[in-house]
Amino acid sequence: MSGAATPVERADVAIVGGGIVGLATAKKLLAQRPELRIALIEKEAELATHQTGHNSGVVHAGLYYQPGSLKARLCREGKEEAERYIEEKGLPYERCGKLVVALDESELPRFQALKERATANGVPGLEEVGPERIREIEPHCLGIRALWSPGTGITDWRKVALAYAEDVRAAGATIETSRAATSITLRGAETVVGTSRGDLVVRKVIACAGLQADRVSAMTGEDGPDVPRIIPFRGDYYTLTPDARALVKGLIYPVNDPRFPFLGIHLTKRVDGEVLAGPNAVLAFRREGYRRSDLSLGDLREALAYPGFQKLARKFWRMGAMEMWRDLSKGAFLAELRRYVPDLRGDQLVFGPSGVRAQALGRDGALVDDFQLGGSDRVLHVRNAPSPAATSSLAIGRVLADEAISRFAL
Repeated sequence: MSGAATPVERADVAIVGGGIVGLATAKKLLAQRPELRIALIEKEAELATHQTGHNSGVVHAGLYYQPGSLKARLCREGKEEAERYIEEKGLPYERCGKLVVALDESELPRFQALKERATANGVPGLEEVGPERIREIEPHCLGIRALWSPGTGITDWRKVALAYAEDVRAAGATIETSRAATSITLRGAETVVGTSRGDLVVRKVIACAGLQADRVSAMTGEDGPDVPRIIPFRGDYYTLTPDARALVKGLIYPVNDPRFPFLGIHLTKRVDGEVLAGPNAVLAFRREGYRRSDLSLGDLREALAYPGFQKLARKFWRMGAMEMWRDLSKGAFLAELRRYVPDLRGDQLVFGPSGVRAQALGRDGALVDDFQLGGSDRVLHVRNAPSPAATSSLAIGRVLADEAISRFAL
């Protein structure tokens, strides 16, 4: 059902949010309970336009995540299922592989820790390589050591999400765009989801609201000090000009700082042939602001006033200042890229797309690293689901469906 159609007034379950996680959850819930009347509502005019539609397209193999965490398990399971689904649907996909490159001796302790984590996570085909093998894999890349993950791939996650939507509609669910949730009220045995197009009366609610996750949680009264706040981090990309694309055959990543969920500026081949360079990570001045000029005084004031953000900023102000400088200076951005691919020139970088990451942050200033769910016997919230949520989407959807069936006695 399109956003212009007569809005649904009653359903068994409402899913708030039409990104890849919300759509995967609807798909998995219907697979187990096909008799349920499910209404998925999305405030935008189209589906999957925020994090799903603004990511780099990487199909992650699970190198980075804490062994035993939800991210580690669901990335591995989700990748396998996503690859089968993508092949079945004939969607674009390429297993191009990823190099995580150490440039000098100072990075080797972090490199070794990453290797141990990736090994513990069972990343298939993982190989530690030296300078000669680095140049075989990526002829224009420099480094003293690298982890080679041949199973890492690339796809178009928005196309995948829209394929989920087709499956959900075919299974009998209703998807409504241009319908924003404005309130969630418990009324006896029913739950009333107030929306921009009239009330939706349901038995239960699953909220997969991404950048608005904490605000939707607050609608149900779940906004206490233990509930993390969403802090939006914008990441800008440059694209390589066509003559420079041959400098990158697959994915070239730095050795990440394990204190942060961000992976650092990297080079990413896309399935459409483009090569992205980036992203950086700076505070977005608007939750859904994809341009440097986008500003919401309310969003910015809310972020800056949050004690968790103040603690994070005080602790990591140097890194934050460096990210902001690279955001403003193309020369600084280029200098970082040239550490890995020295043949890259400034005239081969064109300012490109941006994304905004919905990063949950605790009141203590700790970035929430793992996927996080929460809620009650009426409402289930996805509190934190940044990357690799797209890779993990079908596995996350299964976990949410199982939890909903158990918690809600569906």
